[in-house]
Amino acid sequence: MNDIAKISPSHLSRAAYVYLRQSSPTQVKHNRESTERQYALVTKATALGWGSQQILVVDEDLGLSGTGIVERNGFARLTAEVALSHVGIILGLEVSRLARNNADWYRLLDLCGITNTLIGDGDGIYHPALFNDRLVLGLKGTMSEAELHVLRSRLLGGIRNKAARGELRRGLPVGFVWGEKDGEVRFHPDEAVCAAIRTVFAHFVELGSVRRVWIWFRSEGLSYPLQTHSGEIRWVDPSYAGIYHVLTNPVYAGAYVYGKSRHEITLDASGARKKRIRKLPREQWSVFIPNHHEGYIDWNTYEANLTRIGANNRPRPHQSTGGAVREGSALLQGLAICGQCGRKLCTHYTGRTASAGYHCPGRTIANGRGAYCLSIGARQVDEAVERTVLSALEPLGIEAALAAAERLEADHDGALTQWRLAVERTSYEAQRAERCYRAVDSENRLVCRGLEADWERCLRELDQAKAELSRREALRPKALNAEERSRLLALGGDLLNVWNAPTTTPRDKKELLRTVLEEVIIMVYKEQHRAHLTLRWRGGDLSEIDLDLPRRQATVRTDEDTIALIRRLAEHYPDAIIAGVLNRQDRKTARGQRFTANHVNGLRQHWKIPCFQRPAAPSECELLTIKQVAAALGVATSTIHRWLNDGFIAGEQLTPGAPWRIRLTDELRGRFAENAPEGYLTMKQTMRLLGVSRQTVLQRVKRGDIQTIYVKRGRQKGLRLKVISPQSSLFEKT
Repeated sequence: MNDIAKISPSHLSRAAYVYLRQSSPTQVKHNRESTERQYALVTKATALGWGSQQILVVDEDLGLSGTGIVERNGFARLTAEVALSHVGIILGLEVSRLARNNADWYRLLDLCGITNTLIGDGDGIYHPALFNDRLVLGLKGTMSEAELHVLRSRLLGGIRNKAARGELRRGLPVGFVWGEKDGEVRFHPDEAVCAAIRTVFAHFVELGSVRRVWIWFRSEGLSYPLQTHSGEIRWVDPSYAGIYHVLTNPVYAGAYVYGKSRHEITLDASGARKKRIRKLPREQWSVFIPNHHEGYIDWNTYEANLTRIGANNRPRPHQSTGGAVREGSALLQGLAICGQCGRKLCTHYTGRTASAGYHCPGRTIANGRGAYCLSIGARQVDEAVERTVLSALEPLGIEAALAAAERLEADHDGALTQWRLAVERTSYEAQRAERCYRAVDSENRLVCRGLEADWERCLRELDQAKAELSRREALRPKALNAEERSRLLALGGDLLNVWNAPTTTPRDKKELLRTVLEEVIIMVYKEQHRAHLTLRWRGGDLSEIDLDLPRRQATVRTDEDTIALIRRLAEHYPDAIIAGVLNRQDRKTARGQRFTANHVNGLRQHWKIPCFQRPAAPSECELLTIKQVAAALGVATSTIHRWLNDGFIAGEQLTPGAPWRIRLTDELRGRFAENAPEGYLTMKQTMRLLGVSRQTVLQRVKRGDIQTIYVKRGRQKGLRLKVISPQSSLFEKT
């Protein structure tokens, strides 16, 4: 069948899609001819009968692989349009542009066959619904995938064979360069770069932590070399990742390795294919050639560094590593072990003084709840271990003192070396900038201004580096003379003074203990109030220590009456009001202090007393506070207080000093009115009518001989009285 005959009016009524793809950004950048050929397919679509408005170019996938691992938005949009029957034909330079894997290719063929969509390439036009055309397209897709496999196998085979001989030139870490011979690796010709790398390894031996090496670089203000892809060295601020990479890369130990990782393809939750890189253990590396070139350290040192870095991680239960030395006064952090279950003891700090202690993370059921199987304070345990260790190390005190002085001087010399190299480097940059400035024509001011600014910048950096070097040389510790050496030897004989000196930090003490001790096993006997310590030294010897523990003092508790009162008041009042009631009753806390809302809250939390829950809306005849009653009746709170004191209103108190609570009934509401009813008189009128004093009138009101009502509005608002039996008097009742 003719290719043109396959195109029907139904195809021409739909859009024509031109799909463009190249496998990598490098191909897009350099293989421009292939890109132009793919864009030229627009002209072919026009020649086949599609209008220019119907032709759509999908070029979103330029630079993406067609293996199915990378998500291609353009191909996904094209597949969706085909499924919606919006596409009449798909044009591509060849079928490998559409897909390099059969999963995507046959899914597209199935959709094209169902929706009557054509596929065209440089060889012709195909209809996937026809058997012969689908057979040809299937073979092309299979050959495309097979071609990719063959090309990859050839390339990888050559790479692996060359890597097996140690001659494959790949990116080297900073501090190394490739030599002229096959597989030759040399140190970087820049002395400052090599000195910075050696400083990393030297200080890791001393400090024992990647983070502490990084902090040392930052505290000294030193720069760190960063190697770009072009091989250029840039001096930047040191980073933790850069220090860690130097300490863990086997190339620095003189080994040639290849295949440390492997690409794996997995499926995510949505079923899409994802590629990830998985690091392999050393026994699965494809190529491992020890002693391939001269390294900064030997292989044994490299393995010891890896072991030390791994030991700095937080230990898991029953793990032998102790973790990195951290801040804090607990000296046995990472060394203490539970004598019951064998777990590493955790460190905690409690109280206002942050008292250190050790506890076992394992829990046992005691009295119906989980409890630590071991918990002990750190002060007495640390002091016992200190005495034992210092007594064992006392003969080595003199050598240790001399070594400390030499280490201090060597540490400072190492930093000075880096700064001297920095001055030399900046001096070279300034000289090079001067040569560039003098080499240009002075009349060309456009170029001269830029070179002059660069020269001035280099000169400023040189002045800053020289000033910093001078400042650090002035701070350099002096060499010990005979008198200072004799005093240091005398001080070295007394390790206890050095141990307790203010300049000896807890971190230094921990480092010393880890140097001589493997672990400290702690057993606690609560009933006998004693502990048993077993010190296991690095050489394998054991030391036993029996330690008496202090007995706990009697627990100070709040009296039971106060707790019972808080339990009753918490049903009706918040913590602040409860604290006020307790203070009005002259009650004190267990420490003899006045109550506060925080004290009441703490007692409720300890005794599991629920807090006060304010009701959403007051119900009828509910006990209300004075403020709530005043708001409901529309009067001032002072009026309610006065009526309570005069006895006109009945109120309740849970305990003396507690807020009044009043039951708001209809009878009480009726005693408050907007206007005075007929027959009600003022207080003065009632006094004249009865011929008695105000106090006598109030007494008769309490007895019920006189009815009262409160007028809330008008100029004459206030108390109104109605005499029920005017003949009665106080003396007749008596």
